[in-house]
Amino acid sequence: MSEAVEEARSAIAELRRHPANRRGWPKSAAAAGVRAARASAALDGGSQILDRDAEAITDPVLAGSMRCHAAVVSLAPVWERAPLQALARLHTLAAADLEHESALGRPRGSGIGPDPLPGTGSGSDPGPVPAADDRIAGRLAALATLVTHAPWPAPVITAIVHAEVLTLQPFRSANGVIARAAARLTMISSGLDSQSLSVPEVGHLRREKRYRECAIGYATGDPAAVAEWIVHVCDALAAGAREGRSIADAIGAEG
Repeated sequence: MSEAVEEARSAIAELRRHPANRRGWPKSAAAAGVRAARASAALDGGSQILDRDAEAITDPVLAGSMRCHAAVVSLAPVWERAPLQALARLHTLAAADLEHESALGRPRGSGIGPDPLPGTGSGSDPGPVPAADDRIAGRLAALATLVTHAPWPAPVITAIVHAEVLTLQPFRSANGVIARAAARLTMISSGLDSQSLSVPEVGHLRREKRYRECAIGYATGDPAAVAEWIVHVCDALAAGAREGRSIADAIGAEG
């Protein structure tokens, strides 16, 4: 696992040093955010198609994902001091076209909730499952502590944050999009990818079956399965750095 962690760190550090990212990184980050949002939406059953001639994005999952990824840089300071507040904001952005306004930003706490294992997250109705109020509240509190105090390397923290939201399914919709946005927030706030230049979401989408298998394994709590999830995320981080490099190469060629 340590080798995968170091490979992820090295790949992202190399991406930051790309000539096109020394001064033109805002352009690279903007392009990376769009690719990330499209890939994240696809993982939740949404569209990846952006019609530049349309006045608005009609697919609700893609629209929510785009809003989340547009907000991650501004949300990073909130994430560092009040992670649960940032998660609530992410749900408000991701689920604006999926939920009644009164439900936005509110974790599951009564009535029914979605399947606690990772599925499409927002594009399907898995049927009624009793919401575990205390379990959700306790896990969210533990997640907040982890974000602000975890002693582990940044790729490991990123992987754990991602899996905790993905498998806990704390909201009634858009949990996959929120989990991946929270992982991106962790990458920014930890300094792993402070400029948000990489696109690990593409790495997850290209290995979607493995992504879901590893997430289900993580949910069991088995130490070996947790390690497999961390390695999978580190591989996606390295793949995301390569995707970011392709963006930087294209921007460099333009200039």
